[in-house]
Amino acid sequence: MAAIDSGRVDATSADLQTGDISLALTSAQLDWVGQQIFRNECAGRFQCLVHWNDGEAFPSLGIGHFIWYPKGVEGRFVESFPALVEYMEQRQVNIPEWLRTLEPLDAPWEDKDDFLAVDDSPRLAELREFLAGTQGIQAEFIFRRARKSLGQIVEATPADQQSDVAARLDALAQTPGGVYAIIDYVNFKGEGLSPTERYNNQGWGLLQVLLEMSGPSDQSALEQFREAAATVLTRRAENAEDPIERERWLPGWLKRLETYKEPPVLKISE
Repeated sequence: MAAIDSGRVDATSADLQTGDISLALTSAQLDWVGQQIFRNECAGRFQCLVHWNDGEAFPSLGIGHFIWYPKGVEGRFVESFPALVEYMEQRQVNIPEWLRTLEPLDAPWEDKDDFLAVDDSPRLAELREFLAGTQGIQAEFIFRRARKSLGQIVEATPADQQSDVAARLDALAQTPGGVYAIIDYVNFKGEGLSPTERYNNQGWGLLQVLLEMSGPSDQSALEQFREAAATVLTRRAENAEDPIERERWLPGWLKRLETYKEPPVLKISE
């Protein structure tokens, strides 16, 4: 994977204050986060940049496997690919004309069979090349989505638990590994704020993980986050009607959580 150009994220770092909570990454660290997310979602494979998973009613695109619903599909999961395209337009990225002029901006395939029938078409090849060449912009988009959600997550927390959730976020935000966990989890399983992202009235997003966090004093915030996320995702799989979540997806989800560690020493890129 080519290095991600993250140098335009507020010069060499990106910061957001949410009360006393701040997220910050150097350019080199954001580059590392983007590459980690690409490995998590696609194992770094080019073909996977436009993919339709078994058991899903939508394709997933880019390094973050952004959801893109076909026309008429109203899924429970938050759609993210149109927002990425809008962000790219704001950044004046050269978007393929057929994609830029779609109206409305719905996935142009009705179902997975329809998608597979054109998987080797020039249009799909162009889309994969476009997504391969804009990995830095996608990493910026993922970062901004996560940091924008912090205040919303604290506000959505029951009043008697807001200070605990804010403290857990602040503890995670103190290290690159903790920031990576926040960013990746929001991209991976959402903020936990959408009422449609529930099974048996139980969510699985970042808010639910923060509420689940606890542990002995000798555990780091990142270690507590990993354990809480495993509990939340296991609960989701057990609540799911489709056995594919327990039998096929959960092992991969738990393996992804193992990447929530501090990065190697990184050279700071100005």
